Amino acid sequence: MASKSAEHGPNIYNNEEIRIVLVGKTGAGKSSTANTILGEKKFEAKFSFKSFTKQCAKADGEVDGQQVAVIDTPGLFDTCEDEEKTKRDIVQCISYASPGPHIFLVVIRLGRFTEEEKNMVQKIQQIFGEEADKYSMVLFTHGDLLEEEPIEELLKEDEDLQELVSRCNSQYYVFNNKLKNRSQVRELLNKIRNITEKNGGRHYTTEMFQEAEKKIEEEKQRILKENEEQRRKELEELKKEIEKKYEEKFKEAKDDMEKQKQRILKENEEQRRKELEELKKEIEKKYEEKFKEAKDDMEKKLKAECEKKLSELQEKQETAARRQAEGSPAVISGIGIMFGLVTAIAVIASFCSIS
Repeated sequence: MASKSAEHGPNIYNNEEIRIVLVGKTGAGKSSTANTILGEKKFEAKFSFKSFTKQCAKADGEVDGQQVAVIDTPGLFDTCEDEEKTKRDIVQCISYASPGPHIFLVVIRLGRFTEEEKNMVQKIQQIFGEEADKYSMVLFTHGDLLEEEPIEELLKEDEDLQELVSRCNSQYYVFNNKLKNRSQVRELLNKIRNITEKNGGRHYTTEMFQEAEKKIEEEKQRILKENEEQRRKELEELKKEIEKKYEEKFKEAKDDMEKQKQRILKENEEQRRKELEELKKEIEKKYEEKFKEAKDDMEKKLKAECEKKLSELQEKQETAARRQAEGSPAVISGIGIMFGLVTAIAVIASFCSIS
């Protein structure tokens, strides 16, 4: 046995201490289970939806000659807890179970396996890593709720519970903290011994936790890198979308400005046309006025000239007539002159009347 211990590292042979870490959601019954295992009240147990145990706590005891150390954790894995605080509490929890726990009892209250509990279990498995699966066992509390129904029937009805138990290598047990009979505690310890023997006497180590932390950090960095790349792509798409919208808006604004420009030019052209039309009318009016003035003036002058010529002709006619009457020897010649004067007077009179 000694050589086996040396070969496989720390073990629980030769009555070595069994170190048990209770993990689970607030209200699952971790503290009551710890008290039931140790056979005395060493942890404060109170039904509450808020974590009553604020820090990791450790208590030692002896069960049928077996040294047992139980580490009760607060609601480490409640979804409302800060991730950094959870990590600090887990490190403390691991140190309390130094050199390392032989078993993680994942405490689940019998009843409907809620989405919150499922997330909590996933968080436990992520934090402690895949290596912790073989050091884990599902412990269902409030076993009295089963009455006479086997736990297997309940597992058949819930695929999520089946998956959880399967992840823990189908290692599970039903616990009833109301029972005073210690047989369930002895059976639980026997199951833990069998698991430990199956693990070659080894326990979960700090190195395993550190390796799990390393994987978590690597996964975190990978996700951050993916998210960063995704954000870069999204920003690039957003930039293109904004540029496209800007170009569309710019084109709309440019088209609108061009339309306004054409409208203004058209309005100005129309205005100029109207102004030119008005100017033309004004010029034509002034021209007509000037033309009328000039025409009136010319008519006056022509009339005056006609009247003057007519007066002169009449005077000549009268002179000629007087000469004829006085018996001028040149009668024939006078008659011809007379005839010419009469004709001229008639023409001038006609022209003046036309004007």
